Amino acid sequence: MRFLLVEDNADLAASVAARLGLEGHGVDCAGTLAEAEEFLLAASYDLILLDIMLPDGDGRDFLARHRRAERTTPVIVMTARSAVSDRVDALDTGADDYITKPFDFAELEARCRAVLRRRGGLVQTQRSFADLTFDPLSATIGVAGESRDLRSREVRLLELFLNAPGRILSKEHLCDRLFSFSEPVTDNAIEVYVGRLRKKLAGSRARIETVRGLGYRLTDG
Repeated sequence: MRFLLVEDNADLAASVAARLGLEGHGVDCAGTLAEAEEFLLAASYDLILLDIMLPDGDGRDFLARHRRAERTTPVIVMTARSAVSDRVDALDTGADDYITKPFDFAELEARCRAVLRRRGGLVQTQRSFADLTFDPLSATIGVAGESRDLRSREVRLLELFLNAPGRILSKEHLCDRLFSFSEPVTDNAIEVYVGRLRKKLAGSRARIETVRGLGYRLTDG
């Protein structure tokens, strides 16, 4: 998953991005609303984490513009304001959830998972494809009765394929969903991760097929 974090506290932004990165998410950090708008023009996101008080304006105004433009990306508002009226205002403006600073990272991660689950963008329950079983919560797959562990980015990559079985996913699309702008990504980065995932799928009918010049697709057999 790819997140946009709009937060002017550089230390907090770095900590949140690092924590979400451990889960395999790519996180772009914007310190102002203007920077956030530039990121939105350059990439698509699965979730936006939005501070309210920013150097160049109120995050709620940004949120209102976001919804008026019919952008459906889910938004979690992050702010030190804890009054009920503030929470109601943010939710009425179009926020999907609200978390008050200071917050525990585990709670933020849980809220991110909940919002993505409601929007259908995150696999949270065990599912099957061909003879493969996948449990994202334990980061494991089952092949021929054998459980195999996945690394965080392998989990995110498999989720992308399972969300679109049989569909060709280009390297550019996979790179966009897995990495942030700040991460150094080489031309063969996707090949490396696909190669690692293929090794984990060895012995299963579920295969990641290369479609020359176009990308990859998950097939049965």
